[in-house]
Parts: sequence; structure tokens; C-alpha cells
Amino acid sequence: MLIIGRIQQLAAVLDVALRPPFAAADLGNGDFDVLAALRREGEPYTLTAGQLSQRMLVTTGAVTKRVDRLIARGLVSRSVSAADARGRVVGLTSAGVALTDRLIEEHLANEAAILRGLTDSDRRTLERLLAAMNRTLASRGFGPEGESQAR
Repeated sequence: MLIIGRIQQLAAVLDVALRPPFAAADLGNGDFDVLAALRREGEPYTLTAGQLSQRMLVTTGAVTKRVDRLIARGLVSRSVSAADARGRVVGLTSAGVALTDRLIEEHLANEAAILRGLTDSDRRTLERLLAAMNRTLASRGFGPEGESQAR
């Protein structure tokens, strides 16, 4: 119970610690994940909803809601895929690239400050243990990996 309780407490505290730059940019929860996934893709900064879903570990329904919000803000666009006229791709606009680049710098600095108290060895151990826990939960049908297995 102590382990799960600490993880739940950390999740809440991390949300509070990481959220301010995104809230200041008027981004909803998960919106930055869409922007960052597209930016990491490199030019022309486009992915399908399915690819975004895989990269962000969320359902395609969650992707659609986030993309719709970002389209309304002029940060992403949705267009016909050049590879398949039946498909659609989501792409960063120039305003989306500029905002994402600024927020990535702030976010990385924020994460570094949060992890500053851990040694490199501590970080590697924590990453390994969290990955193992994630695999265990996914194998039991929980989380995005488990959702796709359970369908």
C-alpha cells in the first residue's frame, strides 16, 4: 500500500509541478503531448491520429479531442494524407512550432529541477523499476498497451 500510495501522491504532485507553463500557454491536459509528439517527428511535423495515439500512449478518442482543441487555437491542422487520400494527418502550424519549442525548453528545465536530487544511478534504477511496473500493468490489461490487447 505504501508503494502505490507514494506513486499516487507523486503523480498528483508532479501534475502540480509540471502544469504551470502549459496552463500559462492556455493548454489543456495532454495538449502539449500532441505538440511535442509532432515536433519530435521532424519536418513536416505530421502524424496520423493512430500514430499520435501510439506515441502518446492514449486512445485515438483522446487524440481527437486534443487535436480539435489545438486546431481551434491555430496550433495544429488536419489535412488529407499525401500517402492515402482516405486518411488524415495532423500537423504543427508555424505558431504551433514556435510555442512547442518555447515550452519544451521550460518543460525540460522543470523536469531537471524535479530530478536534481537523484543521482544518475538512482534515475536509471527508478526508470527500470517504473518500466517493469508499467509492463506488469499492461500485461494485466491496464493502460494504453493493455487497452489495445483487450479489444
